Amino acid sequence: MHHSSRPYLIAGVAVVIIAGMLAGFRPQVTAPARPRNIIFILADDHRYDFMGFTGKVPGLKTPNLDRLAREGAHVQNAFVSTALCSPSRASILTGQYAHTHKVVDNFAPLTPGLKFFPQYLRKAGYKTAFLGKWHMGNTDDAPQPGFDYWLSFKGQGDYYNPTFNINGKQVSYTDSSYTTDLLTDYALKWLGTLDKSKPFCLYLSHKAVHANFLPAKRHRNAFRNTPIHYPETMYLTATDSSKRWNETAPGESVMNPNLKVNMADMPSWVKQQRYSWHGVDYLYHGTISFNDFYRQYCETLLGVDDSVGRVLAWLEENGQLENTMVVYMGDNGFSFGERGLIDKRHMYEESMRVPLLVHCPAVVKAGTKLESVVQNIDLAPTFMAYAGLSKPAQMQGNSFLPLLKGERIPWRDRAFYEYYWEADFPQTPTMFGIRTDRYKYIFNHGVWDANELYDLKNDPQEVNNLIRSPAHQAIAKDMKDQVFTWLESTGGLQIPLHPIRQKRFDHRYQGTY
Repeated sequence: MHHSSRPYLIAGVAVVIIAGMLAGFRPQVTAPARPRNIIFILADDHRYDFMGFTGKVPGLKTPNLDRLAREGAHVQNAFVSTALCSPSRASILTGQYAHTHKVVDNFAPLTPGLKFFPQYLRKAGYKTAFLGKWHMGNTDDAPQPGFDYWLSFKGQGDYYNPTFNINGKQVSYTDSSYTTDLLTDYALKWLGTLDKSKPFCLYLSHKAVHANFLPAKRHRNAFRNTPIHYPETMYLTATDSSKRWNETAPGESVMNPNLKVNMADMPSWVKQQRYSWHGVDYLYHGTISFNDFYRQYCETLLGVDDSVGRVLAWLEENGQLENTMVVYMGDNGFSFGERGLIDKRHMYEESMRVPLLVHCPAVVKAGTKLESVVQNIDLAPTFMAYAGLSKPAQMQGNSFLPLLKGERIPWRDRAFYEYYWEADFPQTPTMFGIRTDRYKYIFNHGVWDANELYDLKNDPQEVNNLIRSPAHQAIAKDMKDQVFTWLESTGGLQIPLHPIRQKRFDHRYQGTY
């Protein structure tokens, strides 16, 4: 009886469908909701304009990063709130400023009770994985909360023949394996184990392009004969004993003679830093020449671009490109000789500004150029918003997902900045600051030195300090007030300290306590 009734039911359904079609209707078939996957690719020390499509670096080709920008969004005004590895990484994971999460430098321990955005995603049903450089709160490689799959290494790790902690087990390589490639191998392998109907979050955190730069074998000497783009301000702080790196005309300055410069009010710490670990005259204690340093950075970056391409290829091959938000970012920027400086930490553009690309065809229109100010504290809320989750109260950033969709919403037009003095690099002071689309104000704390005010429109290279300019005193006062109002309103009127037990590292007093 049960089986004989089924044909009549099926026939009845067919009659209803046919009748509806004759009346001008079509049956509605609802496709299953596609998972909102997230892939976050973080590069170390990647400068904001070192991408092929910017045209700023002669000979540099990054076809896969270019593709992200072409098919997705280039966030043109992306900044970190602290230009240093550990604080920035903690801000990305927590959505908080450094003075809140208190991972203020590369030695500070993780504050108990910190919540990372993958913990919320995992609780909401996401499969989560972390692969690569953790380097936050300690130099350990032990698994951290919020991840189903864990692969990391101690400290900065090694470019070749690394030792990984994979879910608590030590795995070492001795066959000249390259870390950027290995991390991508493991990432794709993990993706291949997943149920494609369930959402995932992959956090791929590259060691590259952190010094000392070592490219993949296939990229060695790729920039051997490529001209170097020396900044115009490279020799402003030069002394009689300074080296001249310009290959085409070693005795000539690359400076624009029409560049307006205020050397009297360039901070003394900037001038003195030229001959230090972070200066072109003694970079990394004189262990490498500037030209080799520059070229090896570019060559090492090529491996990161390859990694992005492999991830995109996997998404295409597995039908997940449309619904996966792929975000590429640098944890901070990098100087290449501006004002005689290298590295990061300071608040100048090349240090605090980062590349930020977002690819997600389901929500981001191809070729989007987002001009809004976005900071690293905004990443965690954005990922949660894409996953359909609300922002936890302790997160200080906000989701820029509506901006990526082209919606008009109230949004900040300035970026705040903080950096805390480090025992290993005492040549850079604690500083707090604010950047708008026109001006930048830097308060250099704890040193007998100039504070800084730059008109970014007329002085994009930030060498004409207006801090004494009578015409700019009201602007300087207002911006200084905004800095301290920001710190006060966010609980930042203290300088977080932790025990400093290691010997001095700076070349002046190295090896002393």
